[in-house]
Amino acid sequence: MTPRPTLTHLWRKQAIHDRLVCHLTKADLAACRLLCRDLAAELAPIAFVDTTVTLRRRALTRPCRLLALKRIGAHIETITFKIPHTTETFLPPVIDRITGTEQTFVYMPQGHRVSYRHNKYGSHRMTDLLVQQYPPLFHTATDIFAFERALSFMRNIRHLRISCQGQPPSHRYRRSVVDYALISLRVAVERAPLPLLESLSLLPVHPAAALYLRPDMGFGGSPASRKRWSQIRSLTIHMDSFQYHHGLPTDHFKLLHAYLQSFPELRKLVFHWVGEKNLSPLTLASEPYLQSTANSIESAPCYSNRSSSLRGLRFHHLEQIELANIITDASQISSFISLHRHTLMEFNVLESTLRNGTWDDALAPMTQLGAQRQCKENPRQGSLVDVPLVLSQQQLQRVICAAQQQRGGLRGLKKKRARERLWGKPEHMKRLLPSSVFSWR
Repeated sequence: MTPRPTLTHLWRKQAIHDRLVCHLTKADLAACRLLCRDLAAELAPIAFVDTTVTLRRRALTRPCRLLALKRIGAHIETITFKIPHTTETFLPPVIDRITGTEQTFVYMPQGHRVSYRHNKYGSHRMTDLLVQQYPPLFHTATDIFAFERALSFMRNIRHLRISCQGQPPSHRYRRSVVDYALISLRVAVERAPLPLLESLSLLPVHPAAALYLRPDMGFGGSPASRKRWSQIRSLTIHMDSFQYHHGLPTDHFKLLHAYLQSFPELRKLVFHWVGEKNLSPLTLASEPYLQSTANSIESAPCYSNRSSSLRGLRFHHLEQIELANIITDASQISSFISLHRHTLMEFNVLESTLRNGTWDDALAPMTQLGAQRQCKENPRQGSLVDVPLVLSQQQLQRVICAAQQQRGGLRGLKKKRARERLWGKPEHMKRLLPSSVFSWR
């Protein structure tokens, strides 16, 4: 590439720069960067502000990729990790080739660099079985050090997006490579220096992702894990819907409820069910379906000493909510709005169904809050009306007498002040007239 100062000079003009940026796609920006070295440096902050990384073998360990990421990492503000469910991410059972029995694999995340010779997956025997039977993508997904090193090059990240689409409904309770990658990504985000991170989007994810992304009591979690997620101000979740009825497990609902409690500083929350309509994630604590299921489970002797009730969600700074494709009651929405009435400014519901009540009943607290805030903001815009005052004959006589007495008192006070101004006070007269003429007593 040869330097072309003319192109660079034109690009640095603010008017030309603003007009071209609106019309150039990522492919156009990549082609323009090939013209000259100076123009490539000028286009780098725009071309790499939104970057996508797809999980592949050696995607985060290849030296040339790491060098490129180190050069452009400072320009990245939005990073998208695509971890799709494919045939390559499916994990079969671990089978002992000698005995033919299935082996239980208990995963313990390793935060530091570990080689296969040092028993990365627990014992030497289990490490050999996993290396022989699991695909190479699994070992890439469990490399927490590679995820952390890649994120350390992107210190200016403000928005983190995660996409895990394509999971079949029959694999809801099977662990795959995607789940191990979510664990590694969560641990890396908690350890990497990301002081500007404030937005998180899960577009879309499978229901079990809430278990592997949960910082509390999660895989590889620590007491300081929640500190990173307390930075999140905007949370967007598009989750695959699943069937629910009496007799089916409610684990996914409870995991989702616990995951939402991990963001105490939320300002904006957007939640969409992908597929069929499902229960509202904000009111699971008061959901009759979960309570009836919990009561039926607690009737067994082994569950008699357990507390299955959910604690209601409370966000002390929540301002905007958007729910889509949900099934709920009007009383549940009304109670949630009333609980957050001091901070809530906007509540949007899309393509949803009410089992009981009407939307007017559900959004009544929001309407009242809007009217109260309008009165506080514009207190002088109220209407003024003259109301006639009608007095009885006795009351009218009392008012007239009081007015006359007040008028007479004012006249006497005025005469006294005028006399004092003319003659002055007694002390003034004593000084004015000599004592030899008048005797003052």
